[in-house]
Amino acid sequence: MEQSTSLLHRLDELNAIGVALSSERDINRLLEIILITAKRITNADAGTLYLVDATQQVLNFEIVHNDTLNIALDGTLTFPSIQLHDATGKPNHHMVVAYAALNGKTINIPDAYAAEGYDFSGTRAFDHKTGYHSTSFLTVPMMNHENETIGVLQLINAKGYENSEFHQLEIDWAEITHPQISHPAKVSSKSAQDKAEQGIVPFSLADQHLVESLASQAAIALTNRRLIQQMEDLFESFIGMINAAIDDKSPYTGGHCERVPILTMLLAEAASRTETGPLKDFVMTDKDRYELKIAGLLHDCGKVTTPVHVVDKATKLHTLFDRINLIDERFEILKRDAEITMLRELSEAKDEHTRARIQEAFELRCQYLDKDRNFLRHCNRGSEKMEAAEQERVRQIAQYRWRNPAGEEVNFLTADEIENLTIRSGTLTAAERKIINHHIEVTITMLESLPWPKHLKNAPEYAGGHHERMDGKGYPKGLTRDQMSVQARVMGIADIFEALTAKDRPYKEGKTLTESLHILGQFKLNGHIDPDLFDIFVREKIYLTYAQQFLDPNQVSEVDESKIPGYNP
Repeated sequence: MEQSTSLLHRLDELNAIGVALSSERDINRLLEIILITAKRITNADAGTLYLVDATQQVLNFEIVHNDTLNIALDGTLTFPSIQLHDATGKPNHHMVVAYAALNGKTINIPDAYAAEGYDFSGTRAFDHKTGYHSTSFLTVPMMNHENETIGVLQLINAKGYENSEFHQLEIDWAEITHPQISHPAKVSSKSAQDKAEQGIVPFSLADQHLVESLASQAAIALTNRRLIQQMEDLFESFIGMINAAIDDKSPYTGGHCERVPILTMLLAEAASRTETGPLKDFVMTDKDRYELKIAGLLHDCGKVTTPVHVVDKATKLHTLFDRINLIDERFEILKRDAEITMLRELSEAKDEHTRARIQEAFELRCQYLDKDRNFLRHCNRGSEKMEAAEQERVRQIAQYRWRNPAGEEVNFLTADEIENLTIRSGTLTAAERKIINHHIEVTITMLESLPWPKHLKNAPEYAGGHHERMDGKGYPKGLTRDQMSVQARVMGIADIFEALTAKDRPYKEGKTLTESLHILGQFKLNGHIDPDLFDIFVREKIYLTYAQQFLDPNQVSEVDESKIPGYNP
């Protein structure tokens, strides 16, 4: 009765492992589960798992466990691959694992030292070096649902059972339930008998059947995991292609699409570690992390439709080229006209005093024109804040008169040039800023049109909320803090901080940490960003972790956190 209960327990374990295999996302962990389970249900002392590389036609070592030698190694260590064919293309039937892979057949060897037809020289060398004695082998191909061998599971040295009748019970059960499987030849040599006395026995037919069943489940689970991984890789590559297209249009946004997801994950992880305060209940699973990562990568995908001349507008007068050069030419024309006037007046002057006055007036006029030209060039560069007095001076300069190429006397600056040169902040007009802002609407439309799987269904909301404000004054939907997920609020802070510190923008230099945190603190106070996330951002020094990876040394200034506006330690 005890033996039957143990056997049923092993069958129950085999059934239960199927659930674990199907739910495990990490391939390396999946391989370890497969090998450890196979060892446990067969009471094997050691085991190795290989995967087939169909392209190279080799078996690659992935993982090995040996209880006696206390070895547990994975594929990060280099072991020679096993060739499936020789140089002439002939199948490698000398190696047990290669034979099993090529023929899709299980090989059950009671005693490797007495077996014939297979090359165990490597095994003997290993035994000689370590003092181990490899005896019984069970080599099982892992075949997926398309009947393809994707790997080989090899178990070594089945440990004997305390009750030999239990071992025989397993054999009888296997022969009754699977009579088509022939039982491996019983070991009759004295060497094998000695090993049995020492606790090492051949793998039973029940062992073989259980491992074959496990290998089948494992192969399907591994194939499915690989297919999922390939689909995820394809999806991320597609996202990378979109960002590359944006980058190709504008090198100033490609880096942004790369850095914001990284900064987003840094802050989200810090928030999930928080054990006190309003965010103490915020936690993320691996699925949550992947969903947020994808949202971060796609948060600006709508910029693929934004005109290049707006995205790359480095100066206020930039379109396809910087039109400040046209204004420079007008100044030269004004100076030329002034010189012509001076020369005409000099020719009519009656005395030296008059000539000197005319010359002095001309030089003074040129000085004023040069100052006005330099002033307009300064205005053209853009700034965080243009004063009203500066805007008025632009309008005064605009009233200068000059004769255009058509011979018409017109104002020095056009209405469009006045509008651009008097932009209060940055380099974009209201119309151009509306075009830029439209990218988030395009992003949301693009993302909401996709048939997202369940574990990614929140990606559009996360990505589409990074321009909203906590006070409801953001865009495009005017959401308030309570209407937004924590993830969307995280991305909002990441997007702003990256923009402040970015050193690859055409219209500004990257700000220092002190400057950026001061502005971010003001944003907290005026209801722009989430206050609790901002405090975590500073307290956990997310800004510094990010800076060490992405900012220039001259940007990484010493931060006095006590002087950051609104920061609550």
